Amino acid sequence: QRITVAHSPDADDAFMFYALATGKVGDPDLEFVHVLQDIQTLNERAFRGEYEVTAVSFHAYAYLSERYALLPHGASMGDGYGPMIVAREPMAPDSLRGKRIAVPGKLTTAVLALGLWCPGLEQTVVRFDEIPDAVLAGRVDAGLIIHEGQVTYGRQGLHKVLDLGEWWTGETGLPLPLGGNVIRKDLGPDVMRRVSRLLHESIRYGLAHRRDALAHAMQYGRGLDVPLADRFVGMYVNQWTLEYGDRGREAVRRLLHRGHERGILAARVEPEFVD
Repeated sequence: QRITVAHSPDADDAFMFYALATGKVGDPDLEFVHVLQDIQTLNERAFRGEYEVTAVSFHAYAYLSERYALLPHGASMGDGYGPMIVAREPMAPDSLRGKRIAVPGKLTTAVLALGLWCPGLEQTVVRFDEIPDAVLAGRVDAGLIIHEGQVTYGRQGLHKVLDLGEWWTGETGLPLPLGGNVIRKDLGPDVMRRVSRLLHESIRYGLAHRRDALAHAMQYGRGLDVPLADRFVGMYVNQWTLEYGDRGREAVRRLLHRGHERGILAARVEPEFVD
């Protein structure tokens, strides 16, 4: 049975799927095909159910829970760090009102967190890897950066205005759930569990063979040298990735419930995990 696994072309996702993509782990009855696309595209295609397994933003998951279940591992969580608002010059967070902010996609969790922090900010959607240049060129007043931008913004000459992951952890005492891996429910419980086990083994293999997995991930580390790639991977492939645990699952619930309470999400969603 062919299973398409879709994820973003980022060093952390590549690290996570290294063992599965290179045949270090596998199942003789399952053939895995890997598709790499940016997170906004993955979110959009998940609405059409195109892929059996896909990475999605937790913001998007709020609208996908009828078709997809969350795998119990593979999450990217910011434990005291996360998407950042950056600007060309130092700026106080409260001065962002009335300013135009570039965001990486309306269904990204970064945008959900931005709305929870300060509703009503003017947003302009810009492809995530073009946001730093848009800020530097003055096409927008500030940018909401995700992925590698969180560790490279300083050397690009940008200034941090606010770290939304730091804000969220200060508010809730929980990590900020950014993205997770989901699986289509129509595969049935047996296949869902087998795929879940393989993904867990792939993450565990990568963490146990960090040097090899990092070398593989460097193919996708846009603008990252080895120390920065290692730092970035360590931020988003860690104990939360292996298993959400009670705090991780509560963080997902809290994020989705608060999004509904603030009127950002239309319905109250209870996250559903594969056993």
